[in-house]
Amino acid sequence: MSLFGKTPRDGESLIPQQLGARPASAPRGIATAPSSESFFRPAEPARIQREVMANIGKSITIKGDLTGDEDIQVEGTVEGRIDVPNNQFTVGPDGRVRAEIHAKLVVVIGQVTGNIIATERLEVQATGVIHGDVKTPRLIVHEGAVINGSIEMSKTPAPAKVALAAG
Repeated sequence: MSLFGKTPRDGESLIPQQLGARPASAPRGIATAPSSESFFRPAEPARIQREVMANIGKSITIKGDLTGDEDIQVEGTVEGRIDVPNNQFTVGPDGRVRAEIHAKLVVVIGQVTGNIIATERLEVQATGVIHGDVKTPRLIVHEGAVINGSIEMSKTPAPAKVALAAG
């Protein structure tokens, strides 16, 4: 909880408001100072991107489907299909992934062989290598990164294609 009873949204800072700031509930022209109780309370630490992150270590190999509702970081090897549509999927520097990936955010630092659908953003860092097609509305490619495949970008995810039978 912050100074005026608001909770931060993703990307917002938890730094206390400056003295004299007017809370949303105060009438215009009236500045209020924080109470001594909230003023001397230490600031809450900045919120971590996600509270829970699963880590697949260097010595671990997974073959099969990987699904879940938390962020995942791979330092080992994963082969199969990865589906974490509401979370971040990170391929660490030692990570090797041979899979179709569907996630909200994808960060590639290691190697991926397979297609990637990132519904919010895909970031390929300098040591990242992708062999496969990518589809994402936002793409960040650092100098030195490699993408061998097609890139499709649109502001909104394309609707699923439906085949109609003639006749």
